Amino acid sequence: QVQLVESGGGLVQTGGSLRLSCTTSTSSFSRGVMGWYRQAPGKQRELVADITSVGSRTNYAEAVKGRFAISRDNAKNTVYLQMNSLKPEDTAIYYCKRTFLGNNYWGQGTQVTVSS
Repeated sequence: QVQLVESGGGLVQTGGSLRLSCTTSTSSFSRGVMGWYRQAPGKQRELVADITSVGSRTNYAEAVKGRFAISRDNAKNTVYLQMNSLKPEDTAIYYCKRTFLGNNYWGQGTQVTVSS
């Protein structure tokens, strides 16, 4: 069973920054697409950003373009989400997802709270 472990969430003021990390123990990490999703209270889970296996292509939600950056270190089996210029509307639980051979694997989530 593939396990994904997120870290780096917390409480930050508007305009602040956080870096989320997601680590997995799978030996085939470099061959999967990694993504960050978020779910705010009362809302559906939505894509924040994703990145292809070798990091050659990234995709961002319009709401975070220019503020967030996704990256991955395949040697460390880790994907990152650098979040800058945070806004209260970024408050949510952030989940890491791995997609490989048609299967999706999710982490347990990490809370990000942005105070106004």
